[in-house]
Amino acid sequence: MDYQKYTDLALGFIGKYAVNVVVAILILIIGLWLSKKLIKISRKLMAKQGVDETLQRFLGDLLGWTLKILVFITAISQVGVETTSFIAILGAAGLAVGLALQGSLANFAGGALIMIFKPFKVGDLIEAQGEIGVVKEIQIFVTKIISPGNKLVIIPNGTLSNGNIKNYTEEGKLRVDLTFGIGYGEDIKQAKEVFMNVIKSNPNVLNEPAPSVNVSELADSSVNFAVRPWTTPDKYWDVYFSVTEEVKLALDKAGIEIPYPHHVEIRK
Repeated sequence: MDYQKYTDLALGFIGKYAVNVVVAILILIIGLWLSKKLIKISRKLMAKQGVDETLQRFLGDLLGWTLKILVFITAISQVGVETTSFIAILGAAGLAVGLALQGSLANFAGGALIMIFKPFKVGDLIEAQGEIGVVKEIQIFVTKIISPGNKLVIIPNGTLSNGNIKNYTEEGKLRVDLTFGIGYGEDIKQAKEVFMNVIKSNPNVLNEPAPSVNVSELADSSVNFAVRPWTTPDKYWDVYFSVTEEVKLALDKAGIEIPYPHHVEIRK
């Protein structure tokens, strides 16, 4: 056996690829180190911009895996491995995963938009997708709210970000829309005074904006009033229920009739 021949071939192979192997190892070491630094810098920048912590972690992990894949592909290409087919496989796999997770990706995109543009935050009273409640938690895929009946409602972020959102907390003040009716034979001015006294004496009603009482409709059997007190979002239902009760008591005390449906029976 010609050992010298095989030795020369081995030395030639090592001489040809040794430098590339060393460079590939250096690319891996330096590339992974730089990836960690870039991830830390990106997280600091996102924190300064007020990006939600959940989104920070998710985007940081996404950036980390992307950089690691790029470093790996660069390193193996340095030693002569053909990366074209490898990249094509990754692309096909990514497409397949994307198609399988369309709904989840839409929810992720919606969650990212909510966290970036912040149409609401934890603790806000909102109405969206036919639900109303206080925001308990904003996750990357779903938002959790607590309904007035203390029920947990989970709304996918994809549909939430693409629909109408009413934020009752953002402005800090909320108008309570109430309607009360009195009989046609009653004194309108006296009734307005009764309504105004009730809402002004309620401790949860704000002085600014000023509450209002106006005739809103001449209905079939009643003169209807639009009673509009203002309050803070957290006191909305307190004002709604307490004013309704106090108005009934005040109208009874003033001797003002509240009409109710009448049925007339005609016999032949």
